[in-house]
Amino acid sequence: MKTIAELAQRVAGAARAQAAQYAGGQERPLGGYALTMSVYAGTVAALAAAVRARGKPVPDGLSVGDLMLCAASTHKLSRLIAKDPVTSPLRAPFTAYKGTQGPAELAEDVRGQGGRKTIGELLTCPFCTGMWVVTGLTAGQILLPRTTRLAMGALTALTGADMLQFAHAWLERVTR
Repeated sequence: MKTIAELAQRVAGAARAQAAQYAGGQERPLGGYALTMSVYAGTVAALAAAVRARGKPVPDGLSVGDLMLCAASTHKLSRLIAKDPVTSPLRAPFTAYKGTQGPAELAEDVRGQGGRKTIGELLTCPFCTGMWVVTGLTAGQILLPRTTRLAMGALTALTGADMLQFAHAWLERVTR
């Protein structure tokens, strides 16, 4: 009969072998990804427990208006976290400045290995960050609906203002 320690070593060895086969010689922080998924699942569980503890009813869905607000505000907040120059101090421990990338956005390379690389990839990818943002906004719509809707409205207005800035710049170019 194998001990728990022997079984744990065997499982860890199998996981390392799978990670090496998957990575094909490149550094892919699968352990960091697994930890990130675990943290995300724990966050969702904690939010669900908070909803239950406060006795808040979980809606069957979101209205079309709330979906639109949530989509636009998730887009904007994800890009603010992942690309905005002002939020670069949050990303600096995990990234290296590369240059600019579009209007008011930075290009950064992820640095480090393992967990550091995982966090860098999460913080520089608006698609990856979006999952965390939408989870927070959705929980906020249940736990603090008025405050969350106000914040989503402000982020959506900022998204609209950005579109107007792009339209203005385009009109200036084509009318010269």
